[in-house]
Amino acid sequence: MSFDIDTDCRYLESHEWVRPDGDTARIGITDFAQDELGDVVFVELPSEGDDVTRDAEFGVVESIKAVSDLYAPVSGEVVAVNERLFDEPELVNDDPFGDGWMLEVAYEESDFDGLLTAKEYRDQTE
Repeated sequence: MSFDIDTDCRYLESHEWVRPDGDTARIGITDFAQDELGDVVFVELPSEGDDVTRDAEFGVVESIKAVSDLYAPVSGEVVAVNERLFDEPELVNDDPFGDGWMLEVAYEESDFDGLLTAKEYRDQTE
C-alpha cells in the first residue's frame, strides 16, 4: 500500500512530521501513522505557551484500535494548537498533512539535523 509523504516535511521514525514555515514549524502525524491507528477519536495536545522538547512526548492520540504517544520532532514554544481536533479528531485521518496538523512551534532550525528526509521515511515504511 502506498502512503502520502509530504516532501516539504522532515520525519521522526515514530511517524511524526514537521514542516518549517518561517520562524515556526507545523507538527502532525503521517498518513502511514493515521492508517495504522485507524479511526482517531481523541487527541490530547499541549497548550499555547507550553514548551516541547525534541524526541520527548508532547501529547496522545487515541483511536478505536490503540492509544499512542506523540513525540516532538523539534524543540520550542507552542505558538498554536489546532483546536479543531478537539471536536473533529477525524481530521487526523482525513488530512494528516493539512487540516489534521496538531501544533505550531517556534523552533530551533538545528533540530532538523538528524531528522529523516521524505525519501528516508518512505524507505522506512515500505
